[in-house]
Amino acid sequence: MNIQNIPQIKHTESGNFFLLAGPCAIEGEEMALRIAERLVGITDKLQIPYVFKGSFKKANRSRIDSFSGIGDEKALKILEKVSKTFGVPTVTDIHTNEDAAMAAQYVDVLQIPAFLVRQTDLVVAAAKTGKVVNLKKGQFMSPESMKHAVQKVLDCNNQSVMVTDRGTMFGYQDMIVDYRGIPTMQQYATTVLDVTHSLQQPNQTAGVTGGRPDMIETVAKAGIAVGVDGIFIETHFDPANAKSDGANMLHLDYFEPLMNKLVAIRKTINQF
Repeated sequence: MNIQNIPQIKHTESGNFFLLAGPCAIEGEEMALRIAERLVGITDKLQIPYVFKGSFKKANRSRIDSFSGIGDEKALKILEKVSKTFGVPTVTDIHTNEDAAMAAQYVDVLQIPAFLVRQTDLVVAAAKTGKVVNLKKGQFMSPESMKHAVQKVLDCNNQSVMVTDRGTMFGYQDMIVDYRGIPTMQQYATTVLDVTHSLQQPNQTAGVTGGRPDMIETVAKAGIAVGVDGIFIETHFDPANAKSDGANMLHLDYFEPLMNKLVAIRKTINQF
């Protein structure tokens, strides 16, 4: 997929990786606009093609009392406002077939969560909207098996598909990134590395997923070094009090310094 297929995306001739970034979940309008404004400023300055990310609901929580959203339509309208305010595309995850048509009215990219990427009906529903589809690689799946998920989208006459590696289960409570999978999946589709979810530590006894945000820079640098097409990072101005996945998000204050380093690495890689 050519990333120019993503509506409103900018800086596509810069030679940079592209970026999907934002909060884990839409907690409200003010927070979404605040984060988007910072990220748009950084990516415009560094000429990074950028897609704002935010989940309109979180259906895959460990505990029933975990935050799941502020209301579907309310959150989707906030995503739409972000897009119109800053002139950037948006991406959100969907969990049911019905979500596909609803979310497609508001966002530019539909994301299939890793746990659901083998659900054929869901993938087909997303593909048939005509939107760009981002397929998260299941934590339990090999890179090679993602070619079948990609083919489901292509068979719906939708060529706008990308895949995202979000780590592979390593035991019961940890994740690792096998960087060999990036060139493998690039044979099938544009490939993204989800840095922050790759650093989750799931299945904690408290029912709240842990993480290793101290390793974000390390994983991101390695992804750029092996030539990944895009980077996915969740960020927040107050991760400790974020309502979802705060344990593995990057603090917004650290975002620009990290992007500076990744852009420098990309420029070096482009010379070879």
